[in-house]
Amino acid sequence: METTTGFERITTEVRGHVFVIGLNRPDKLNAFDAQMLRELAAAYTMYEQTHDLWCGVLFAHGRAFTSGLDLAAMIPVLARGESITPAGSIDPWGVHGPALSKPMVCAVHGRCLTAGIELMLACDIRVAAHDTIFAQIEIKRGILPFGGATIRMPQEIGWGNAMRYLLTGDEFSAEEAYRLGLVQEVVEPGAELARALVLAETVAQQAPLGVQGTLALARQALREGPAAAAASLLPALQAIIKTEDAQEGVLSFLQRRPGRFGGR
Repeated sequence: METTTGFERITTEVRGHVFVIGLNRPDKLNAFDAQMLRELAAAYTMYEQTHDLWCGVLFAHGRAFTSGLDLAAMIPVLARGESITPAGSIDPWGVHGPALSKPMVCAVHGRCLTAGIELMLACDIRVAAHDTIFAQIEIKRGILPFGGATIRMPQEIGWGNAMRYLLTGDEFSAEEAYRLGLVQEVVEPGAELARALVLAETVAQQAPLGVQGTLALARQALREGPAAAAASLLPALQAIIKTEDAQEGVLSFLQRRPGRFGGR
């Protein structure tokens, strides 16, 4: 286990091949100001660019995942049209800049509002404490969601279900989020990070190039449609068959042992 430093509003920790990112502005319920947005983008970029990190976990310190944007701090920035993600860095929301090519597991608790839901929607597997309260309340503040909720929520939970909450701003529970498919597991409060780590460690035990290729094809299907993704299947397979990991996968199968993958 190795803790990395250099951030004030974000924590990062390396656990083997797993990279753990923590939102760390608990006195403000992890509300995002410009500094926190920049630091989160830098942490995501560090994860993306480090070869031996194969799965990420996003969680939050304190009693809330996030209350969303710090509107008092961010409205002037947004009104000026300034970028919320530094040029050349990964966009944690994956809508205003480059998205991660690696998997991210998210653990949420307490209040998960607005940008928090959108950040969660940009992750691949989501675990919620059963006391989590969700709400997409931008319309109650005179603005609209701009971190991907209008795109991903209809894809994830269906048009009517998405509009039910996007257009009303109503709160909903972890159980409702699970019913809708917005989260994949609901656990006891305080257990969400441990469960997310177990899932991430399981993902990180698999062949990382295979994991990243699987993500890329699934995302292509959502973005471009099934036909485009289908046309990419055999070329992607032919490319990955030539890797060292694919050879190790066959060898480990024949020797009846877990694979020892290196991401090459």
